[in-house]
Formats: sequence, C-alpha cells, structure tokens
Amino acid sequence: MPIFEISGKHLLSVEQKNFSVEKELQSLIEGNLGAVFNCRFVATEFSTGAQHAGRIDTLALSEEDNPVIIEYKKIESSELINQSLFYLHWIQDHKGDFEIAVQKALGNGVQVDWSDVRVICIAPNYKKYDLHAVQVMGANIELWKYRLFANNSLYLEEVFHNTKATSPATEPTEKNPVMVEAGKKAAQVRATATYTFEEHLEGKPKKIQELIHSIREFVLGLDSAIEEVPKKLYVAYKASQNIVCVEAQTKHIKLIVKLKPSDVTDPPKTFRDVSNIGHFGTGDVEFTISTTDELEKVRKYIEMAYNKVGG
Repeated sequence: MPIFEISGKHLLSVEQKNFSVEKELQSLIEGNLGAVFNCRFVATEFSTGAQHAGRIDTLALSEEDNPVIIEYKKIESSELINQSLFYLHWIQDHKGDFEIAVQKALGNGVQVDWSDVRVICIAPNYKKYDLHAVQVMGANIELWKYRLFANNSLYLEEVFHNTKATSPATEPTEKNPVMVEAGKKAAQVRATATYTFEEHLEGKPKKIQELIHSIREFVLGLDSAIEEVPKKLYVAYKASQNIVCVEAQTKHIKLIVKLKPSDVTDPPKTFRDVSNIGHFGTGDVEFTISTTDELEKVRKYIEMAYNKVGG
C-alpha cells in the first residue's frame, strides 16, 4: 500500500527507497529502541563465541525485563529467520553471558526475567515458506516489515507474531535442524511460565469479572493487531509495546496506562501518578476503577495510549 503526502486538496504518492547498507537500518532502530519497541539497548553485534561463530545484531531488554533479540535484513532472505532462531537457542544456553551484558549496559540492579524471550526480525518482505516455517516451529518470534520512503518516513508493520507453541497437522517436507531445535527450546521455556486470562478472574466477584470483560472487549476492539498477554500478576494489552496493563483485585481493578501524567489533562478521581511509585505493569498513569461509569471516564486515556504507541 503506498503512502500519500497531502498537498492542499491533492494526494501525492511518496516514492519508496531503501537503505544503502543494512547497518543504517540497524543503527536507526538501535538508536530509537524505546520509541519503536519500548526496549532498552544492551549490545550491538554481540559475539556468540568462537564455537558458534555468530554475532547477534541487537540485544535489548523489554519493558518487562525479558531478553530481546533483533535481527535485520535489507532484502528478503530466509537466512534472517534461520539466524534468529539459532540465536534464540543460543541465548537460552548462555543466560549468564546475557545477564553480564545487561549489567554492563544497564547496571547491576536490573533483574532479567527469563519467562520469555522476544525475537524480532525486521526485513522489507518475507517468503510464504518462511511464514509457514515460523508458524509450525511455535517460537515466540515477531516478523516486522519495513518501508523507507523518499520523504525520510519509515513505516514498520508487524506481519506475524507467534507466542504459543502449535501442533501442526502437517510437517514441512524438509526440516531445518536449527529451526527445529530452537522451536523445541522455545516451547520448553513457555511450558514453565504460561498464564491465562481466566486465571485472573478466579475468586473475583461477578461485578469485577464483568468489568474486566468490558475492559478486554474495549481494548481489543481498538485494533485487531492488539495482543492480550496474561502475566503472573496482571494482563498486558500491547501492540509494538504495552498500551495498558490490567490488574484485577477483589474490590476494584487497577489500570496502568502507557501515558505520562502530564497527558491526563482532566484527571478523574480514579487517577494516580505512579511515575515515582513502585507498581506492577508498565506505564506512569494508574486508574483504579470499580464501576462501568468509572471505566467510561478512562476509555479516552486508553485510546490515547494506543494512539501514542502508534498502533
């Protein structure tokens, strides 16, 4: 789909171009990890040692302290996914190396959460065979497509995101041993840390259960690309990064919204600035609600967070 520049009453098609070298794309993403994926930079061109003889393009830490691997290609290439899954396998066997890199980059106080590893591939396009391969492997992998335009606009679109292991009815004719092994490793990790939306409803009064269902329906209705990610203590709703985190309690529900306190210009009574207060979830704005009327007053701020994240 082309993009158009608005010039008065006319739409002018903007020409596409590409980066001259792959490193330009990598440097641009690394310099803007917070804005694009809400991750903290850990390392670039990270060596996997003499035995594996590889270099991970970008290592980062997610907003929920999970390891993040990012690999890039400026052309369509199956090698991108093969490499990414290989590095997913490697990092699970070398947790200490990653944790040392995190401490050097972010300080000794940062604790890595190994309940998940986020793998991000960025390329201009993907073959249908690659999409099938990552689907049947079941690894937690995100495929992002980019477009660079002559007006220096960069468009990023997530075209695939698999967070759960699948059991395909048919196996690929040819199995790539690296991808198979990486897929098994990913499945093993998820098996030890899988939570469900329903678990967050257990033991809660009917009123709270109905309210959290209303929140869920509203947030997921903003965009079909929004993903529901149940965690141990809350449920996160995210696109490229978290939009709102929902913590169901017995008498009320806490919503941690990805906004700055200054974004809330007409704060309802349920609002609290938690930028300097320890809390679960990611975001600096908290709303504590217990009725549908209170939810109505908060909806616009959830939608604002969605728009700021960029969908």
